[in-house]
Formats: sequence, C-alpha cells, structure tokens
Amino acid sequence: MTQFTLNLAPERKIWSVSELTTRIRELLEKQFRDIWVEGEISNSREAQSGHLYFTLKDARAQVRCVCFKNQHRLLKFRPEDGLHVTVRGSVGVYEPRGEYQIYVEHIEPVGLGALQLAFEQLKKRLEAEGLFDPARKKPLPMLPRRIGLITSPRGAAVRDVLRILRRRFPNVHVLLFPVRVQGEGAAEEVVTALKFFNRKQLADVLILARGGGSLEDLWAFNEEIVARAIAASSIPVVSGVGHETDFTIADFVADVRASTPSAAAEIVVRTRQEFDRHLKQVLEQMTQRVRYLLLEYRHRLQELGAHPGFQRLRDFVRDYRQLTDELTNRLGLALQTRLERARRRFTVAQTRIVSFDLRGRIAAFRMRLEQRAGDLRVRAERMLVAKRQRLERLTVQLDERSPLRVLERGYAIVYDVAGNVVRAAAQVATGDEIRVQVARGRLRAEVTGKDE
Repeated sequence: MTQFTLNLAPERKIWSVSELTTRIRELLEKQFRDIWVEGEISNSREAQSGHLYFTLKDARAQVRCVCFKNQHRLLKFRPEDGLHVTVRGSVGVYEPRGEYQIYVEHIEPVGLGALQLAFEQLKKRLEAEGLFDPARKKPLPMLPRRIGLITSPRGAAVRDVLRILRRRFPNVHVLLFPVRVQGEGAAEEVVTALKFFNRKQLADVLILARGGGSLEDLWAFNEEIVARAIAASSIPVVSGVGHETDFTIADFVADVRASTPSAAAEIVVRTRQEFDRHLKQVLEQMTQRVRYLLLEYRHRLQELGAHPGFQRLRDFVRDYRQLTDELTNRLGLALQTRLERARRRFTVAQTRIVSFDLRGRIAAFRMRLEQRAGDLRVRAERMLVAKRQRLERLTVQLDERSPLRVLERGYAIVYDVAGNVVRAAAQVATGDEIRVQVARGRLRAEVTGKDE
C-alpha cells in the first residue's frame, strides 16, 4: 500500500534588500503620485548643484524632502527653517539609504502669499546690507538739464510724466528708454536701461515709472537684480512705481520715492515760478548777509579807530609830516648853496675861455678831421667794391639754384588747399582741389584720379 506525506508548511519567498526597496518604491509612487503635505521646514540646505534639501515635520513625525534645481529656481521666496508651508509633489524612495522622501515640485507658504513672503525676505536682507540707508542716497540736482525716463512707451505713466515735465519746464531734455514693466524679462530690461544711462552718462537724474497694479504686476520692481542696479547707479534715481499705497523694493533702494509717476515728475523738475522764487530768496539772503557783514566791519573799523594803537599811529604820521617839512626846508637851503657855488665856478671858467685862443686849435682839428675823412672815404669805397663783387657772385649762385629756373624747364609745384606742398599722391584724395605753380602763373585743378 502506497503512503503519501502531506506538507502543510508555506513556501518561503526570499527577497533581496534591493528587490524589497524597489517594490516599496513602486507601491509608494503609484499610491502617492500627486499629493499636498503641510508642515514646518527644518534642516534646510541648498547644495552647490542648486538642489534644495529639507525636512518637513509636525508635532509627531517628519519626512525628508528634495526640491531639484529646475523647480527650486522658479520659487519666488526662499524656503527657510521654521517656515510653515504646503508642498506639492510625489512620494518615492531613495534606494541607497532605503528612506522614503517627497520629491517637491511646488511650495506655498501657509497664511502668507509666496510673493508677499519673497518681498519681505528680500526687503529684510537688503536692509541688513545697508541698501536702504539714507546716508548712501544721492541728492537730486536742483534743475536737471537731461532726464532719463525708464518706462513702457505705451503706458499711461509715460504720458503723465511727459505732460507734467512740459508744463513745469518746457525746455527740459527727456531721454526715454523703453522697457517692459511687467511679465517675464521685464526686470532684465530695467537693469539694462539703468546700466546704459550710467555707462553713457546721458542724464542728470533717472525716473523709474509705472502705473498701479497688483503685487504680481509690480513684481519686476521687486527683483533683486533691479534693486542692486539702482543701488549701483551713479546717477540719482527717483522711483515712481504704482499708486500711493503701493510699495516696491525699488522704492526703498531709490534715492527718492514718489507715490506716483506724476509725483516723480513733479519732484524732479520744479516749476519755473518755484525756481524764480528760489533765486529771489537766495538773492535776499545774500543781500541781508552782505549788509550784516558791512555793518559788522563798520563797527570793527570804529573800534580800531578808537584803539590806543591806532591813536599812536596817527601821532606818528603827524610827527612824520612835521619832519618832512623840516627836511624839505633843509634840502632847499642846500640846493641854493650848491647853486651859488656852481655859478661862481661857471664865471671863472668863462673868464678863462675868453682869454684862451681857440682859432689855432680849431684849424688843426679841422685839418686832422679832413685827413681822417679822406682815409675813411677810401676804405669805404674799397669795402663797397668788395661787397658788390660778393653780392654779384651770390646773385649768380642764387639765380642758378632758384626753383623758378626749374619751372622754366617745364616742371611745376603742386599745393593742396591748405597751401602745403604735395610730395606724394597719398597727401590728396580724389575730388580734392589743388593749385599748380608753373614758371609764369598758377593753375587751379581737381584730382580726378591718382596712382600711388
């Protein structure tokens, strides 16, 4: 009789660690493909690759999260530890460590909009760097000659600004740099405009202008690149973005913040009447200052006049006048005495001359003079003959070397319009007027061609 053995033990399925981890990953990815999870960020760390790693936790549990670079760079705000957020993504398993984690595709702050949070974060960071410090802000010019306007050429802001500028000061020079004021690429265009004006130094003051709108519409003026470009500008910048209740990062960094684009134009350019009143006020202040100084100097002069030292100077001048009179009298007497002596000497000399016979001496002197005159005449004639002969030789040499002799042989001298001698064809261009000197007269000509 055949016997059968019944084996009721279950067959064992042995999994490797990799197979188990892969199976778990497949189940999690299938079950939790698109989920929203709320929690608090902790251990936030941004890798050099640009990926963001953090832990999302609540009171009783935590889960690791990773936000890759292509999603991380699209976030308007910066995830920080302690921030309460809601993340959207899928659940998977990082097999090398056997840990499950959330692959984050989007993050939203809880209770505060992402844009508003990004605004507050950037404002806090730039303020800590000192970009809002009033000490670094530049004063506006009193009366700018050229105004740089950075705005959209099709918006209402540009019309309002130009209307006010023409009304307040018609001859002001406005340079418009057209940019987009909202949407993708708007911030980059604003930065390009700021760098252009600073590189060329084409304006005395710059106006950033845009009409009102939502936080999303005004976001180009909340970008960090725009804030740093305004701070780096060597030209004063006036921010006229939005309505009176709107505030942007550009308003805090700019040298002057205007509530509207129209207010920015009013701040930059005073009216002609205001400028005339300012000049009149300055003139009155200067006049009062000069009058005060004159009065002060008059009092000072009177005090100096009453000073004992000044009185001593007056006595000295009086004594000096008296001494001058005495010296003048003494000088007169001395001159009179010398004159009398000279008169007596003249009388004695005259008596001697009368008694002295000058005729013989004069005759001898005349004879010597005639003899020397004859000798001088002979020498002069010899010298003239020698000079004349030398002059004739030099004349012959000069005539032989004269350029006119060259011109007589058919040559010519060419001059350009400035009178310079043309020695090479490269000195003139086709179409230039030239003058030609020939042996007898000059010719005017035009260069129709040339061979170098």
